[in-house]
Amino acid sequence: MNARKKVAFCTLGCKLNFSETSTIARNFRDEGFDRVDFKEQADIYVINTCSVTENADKRFKTIVKQAQKVNPDAFVAAVGCYAQLKPKELAAVDGVDLVLGATEKFKITDYINDLSKNDFGEVHSCEIEDADFYVGSYSIGDRTRAFLKVQDGCDYKCTYCTIPLARGISRSDTMQSVLRNAKEISEKGIKEIVLTGVNIGDYGKGEFGNKKHEHTFLDLVSELDKVEGIERLRISSIEPNLLKNETIDLVSKSRAFVPHFHVPLQSGSDTLLKKMKRRYMSELYTDRVLKIKEVMPHACIGVDVIVGFPGETDEIFLETYNYLNELDISYLHVFTYSERDNTEAASFNDVVPKNIRAKRSKMLRGLSAKKRRAFYESQIGTEREVLFESENKEGYIHGFTENYVKVKSPWNPELLNTISKVNLTKIDDDGLVRFNFLD
Repeated sequence: MNARKKVAFCTLGCKLNFSETSTIARNFRDEGFDRVDFKEQADIYVINTCSVTENADKRFKTIVKQAQKVNPDAFVAAVGCYAQLKPKELAAVDGVDLVLGATEKFKITDYINDLSKNDFGEVHSCEIEDADFYVGSYSIGDRTRAFLKVQDGCDYKCTYCTIPLARGISRSDTMQSVLRNAKEISEKGIKEIVLTGVNIGDYGKGEFGNKKHEHTFLDLVSELDKVEGIERLRISSIEPNLLKNETIDLVSKSRAFVPHFHVPLQSGSDTLLKKMKRRYMSELYTDRVLKIKEVMPHACIGVDVIVGFPGETDEIFLETYNYLNELDISYLHVFTYSERDNTEAASFNDVVPKNIRAKRSKMLRGLSAKKRRAFYESQIGTEREVLFESENKEGYIHGFTENYVKVKSPWNPELLNTISKVNLTKIDDDGLVRFNFLD
């Protein structure tokens, strides 16, 4: 009797990639494979790639080497955004046997035969115009919360972004499928579902293969809130121009949606927002933040921001810094601009030197730490509900409140994947919050 083959996965990038890796892993399981950790010996290693930044590209070669070090004879496959954008480049990396593009990645088991190493990486990637159909996915069994994909692709033309080239046009899962997947997740004991996609505020477009909206994001949020068994729902990231007052109001009164929003800004300068071809100005962004805080004063608001975009002078950077400093937000995700092939911004003049980009990135990360500390301090003395994570980190268990305050407590395995009422008491030296149980 032949031993079952083993497969290992490494996921780079966003929550959407994690949801898709999990779905691909289930396909392997259905084909008789056992999943193991990426650090363990496996017969096949699958790397789900990202190409949002230059660093994600560079990490790929390092990860391939790590896999080869564990098992030099293992079959190595690359899927995901980088695999769609630069398939030949990935195929040329020593040790890579198979590269699959946007439409092929969910059929990976069809492309694997005897797992023999190839002299050269075999490429199967479509023209991105062919990525016009939807494949649903969600992550489960990997962590305390599940990432539920509701939308894919993007019709926006931001001048710095390769995502439309890597994932194709905006298209959505059907409402029926999303609700069914959410129910399946809740029945497996997962306490929190995070909605994910490329541009989830665009939900409904392409739901039944056409461009018109059969449903809206507001419809989706409203229907998900009614699904029994789901204890927490979280919106991963939503464009400010697509975050409507009605959605904010619904979340504020929701049974399951938590008061946490992640809203990309990219720049506090209207000059750069126009150059980036974003679909809003800073005034609209300010309005979104004020609306959230008006109906949910305790809400956590995260912000994406890019530093070092072409044309970002010292004055324009300070405009962004001061804008964010004065805004009632909770933390920043800071991205240092990196030139991406086949984007409009790659040909722009007024390039910001990389050492200046790094300096500005450091300044904004410092601002983020300050903002997070101030938000945590504002929550001390309040009563919250914590979902505890499943990992023992140096003798502590960690968790997140509904409004995304990270807490810590001495390790207790009985707390795993449970929600407890607590009173937040103080901030530790490591910036995490201590608490007392109220149950």
